[in-house]
Amino acid sequence: MFRTLLLLLLSVSFAHAAETDKTAAAIKDNLQKNYEQLIGPVDQVNKSPVAGLYEVVTGDHIFYTDKTAHYLIDGSLFDLKQRRNITEARSRQLFAIDFSKLPLDLAIKRVKGNGKRTMAYFTDPNCGYCKKLEHELQNVTDVTLYLFLYPIFDGSAEKARGILCSADKVKAWDDLMLNGVAPAAGTCEVHTDKVLALGKQLKVNGTPALIFANGQINPGYMPAAELNKALDSNK
Repeated sequence: MFRTLLLLLLSVSFAHAAETDKTAAAIKDNLQKNYEQLIGPVDQVNKSPVAGLYEVVTGDHIFYTDKTAHYLIDGSLFDLKQRRNITEARSRQLFAIDFSKLPLDLAIKRVKGNGKRTMAYFTDPNCGYCKKLEHELQNVTDVTLYLFLYPIFDGSAEKARGILCSADKVKAWDDLMLNGVAPAAGTCEVHTDKVLALGKQLKVNGTPALIFANGQINPGYMPAAELNKALDSNK
């Protein structure tokens, strides 16, 4: 009896999944044929957590539509009970980068403790939240950090050059961000133009922007407890 019931449930589940896949394929075909000029090439169509609503992935953007592809929603989907931005979480997952392909030679490397965890981040010398991040990182250990100096604020390019031209870049960065001691003027050749180009390529629109080992990008500052949790789950 139990085996029969289990087989019946599995059969219903497979049938439902097949119907969902069929609907998603029909939506993708409809959008590609009729609306590609409006929203761009459609990479994926997936069922969303909301009944009757489908996730449409185009390039680096997420839309939502109904099963007939008659309506298109451009915006974030929130889970109010969990206080979670579902669209943002999906974006991090869908648009994760290959961490191993980052040009880490352009970054300042810092090893804390055993360095077994890894994180890269874009940061600006004149960014208030970047300074808050550095204070939080004082309470994070066993991590290898790669700092991409990303001077997008007024006056930041000169400070970035001073830090990059310092004999001890990590100390110069800490002196500035933790103690407010500006670096000496730098005269060496730096490659902040390449970092700016990289940030543009990765669509880094603000600082700090954190990149974890699994390639997921988190736009914004995180407190130490959240950083430790994210570093542990994204090894």
